[in-house]
Amino acid sequence: MTETAKDKVNFIKKRAAEGRERYLDMVQKERAMLVRQGITRSTEQLLDAAGAVSNVEVSEDGETKKDSATGDQLRSLIPVQTWLPLNIHLIGMEGGVLKIAPLDELSQKQVESFTSTAQRAGLHVTEVKSEIWDRAELLDALRNVHDLSADRTEKTLVEWLLDVDNGLLLNQFMRDMLAEALQLRASDIHIIQDNAPDAPNWIRYRVDGDLMPVHLLPGDAMSRLTTLLKREAGMNFGDRNTPKDGRFAFQWQGRGVDVRVAAAGHSQDGEKLTLRLLDRAALKGFDDLFRRHEDVGFYLEKMLSPEIKGGGGLILLSGPTGSGKTTTLYACVQQIDRRRRHVLTIEDPIEYELRYATQWQVHGGMMGGEFSDLIRAAMRHDPDYIVIGEMRDMDTVETSLRAAESGHTVISTIHADTALQTFERLRSLMPAERERSSTYTLAQQVRCILNQRLIKMLCQGCAHKTKASEIVDNDELKAMDIEADTIVSKHNSAGCDLCARTGFMGRTLLLDALLVTSPVNERDGIYEALMGNVNNITKEPGVIFHSRREGIVDLMLSGLVDPRVALLHVED
Repeated sequence: MTETAKDKVNFIKKRAAEGRERYLDMVQKERAMLVRQGITRSTEQLLDAAGAVSNVEVSEDGETKKDSATGDQLRSLIPVQTWLPLNIHLIGMEGGVLKIAPLDELSQKQVESFTSTAQRAGLHVTEVKSEIWDRAELLDALRNVHDLSADRTEKTLVEWLLDVDNGLLLNQFMRDMLAEALQLRASDIHIIQDNAPDAPNWIRYRVDGDLMPVHLLPGDAMSRLTTLLKREAGMNFGDRNTPKDGRFAFQWQGRGVDVRVAAAGHSQDGEKLTLRLLDRAALKGFDDLFRRHEDVGFYLEKMLSPEIKGGGGLILLSGPTGSGKTTTLYACVQQIDRRRRHVLTIEDPIEYELRYATQWQVHGGMMGGEFSDLIRAAMRHDPDYIVIGEMRDMDTVETSLRAAESGHTVISTIHADTALQTFERLRSLMPAERERSSTYTLAQQVRCILNQRLIKMLCQGCAHKTKASEIVDNDELKAMDIEADTIVSKHNSAGCDLCARTGFMGRTLLLDALLVTSPVNERDGIYEALMGNVNNITKEPGVIFHSRREGIVDLMLSGLVDPRVALLHVED
């Protein structure tokens, strides 16, 4: 291992340890209070809720792997189809030793296959150790785990459709459907209920950005399911025409998952439901997000440091809908030391609970409840960081600029296609009579613009290695500036157990990033570029620009993205 690699590994380990220590004293006091109230929460659970980094093992290339995990965490990371057929109960892992309780003795080949899958799932497994349990106790544990797994969804559906009026089976199917979606790493569930006799009523899951049709129900059964979901979410289930929102909590793998439900009319007399699954355990951490963008992460980390106070500034996260802006926003908030700094968020809606932060819900249409009203109010609550869910209108942009100018660090999201277009989008929301003054403030206060996309990654367990020339032609090789004999990875359409036979496993961040490092008194050139040709900003001193093209080529050369997918973004 090189000295640089060692420094990187030591830095990641040190920061992980600091993340655990940061909130430890607060968590211990909270745990003692909860015990007195009869509520059982482990220190690890409370630290996870606070967003502290879990124990990790770091490889030579800087990749982080968990070397400790609870049984629930193991069941959420390792695909259910890997361990359920083996009839093993996952107890937990400590120091790389993964403990299981098998119903029957496993062969060496089964152990090796299970270990390989666990390692590919991001676990630093050095040994699998079996414990002997009482058979009745083990069967009971396996039965409870099986009830929570996605394995039984289809079976429950068949039973329910034979007796569609059975409310118990309907409730069981709803719970199994949610468990299945979470097990498949779905972000959303799409449900369409159509009363036309020949209309298909599909339940579809969005996994890694793609919709996947999973269950087909008859109209009367789907109507009962949508009614139940709306009732759970506290919505008027008799009204099928008015768009409405609600939410409810669901317990899965020993943790709470929030389900946000949006309902609206469909066709003549039908209904469309969209369920957003808000699972805190699925949120990526700061280091995970910016692992392949080290200088961007380092600069952003300095902006979020508790030592930075009074400098103000504007951090903008832009991109289209579904590009992961909210995930990056929450990762930035988790990176802030909320023990020492006051973070105040203004959101519509609030998606995840953030421990040790103040969170305000926007109430559109109510006096004093808009984004701009709450930003003005926020400045009277002594915040260090003001986090704004989205810049949507002129008033929000104006008040955000004033908050940054007054010394607060403002972090927000906005819809735009590129980092440079983000400037144009902001200027389009400025009032004409104050465009020059607002643009000057923007030039003075902007610190960082990250325009992002989420790109599907190849499953590292089954992707094929080959020469780049066997996948793309010479002109395409020239466009990506790579040699013909460069070894790359390509998509395996057959897939494997880890990726549910899709050939893809997760998504990664692709950035178009603009960092402004120049001091405020040297930004006249940035202001002139904003008023003239925005493309000239990248030529200004103190401005660092990383294009999406650089990022996608790096991902392809690292074997994470198929060259044919990379080409689409090289031309973007």
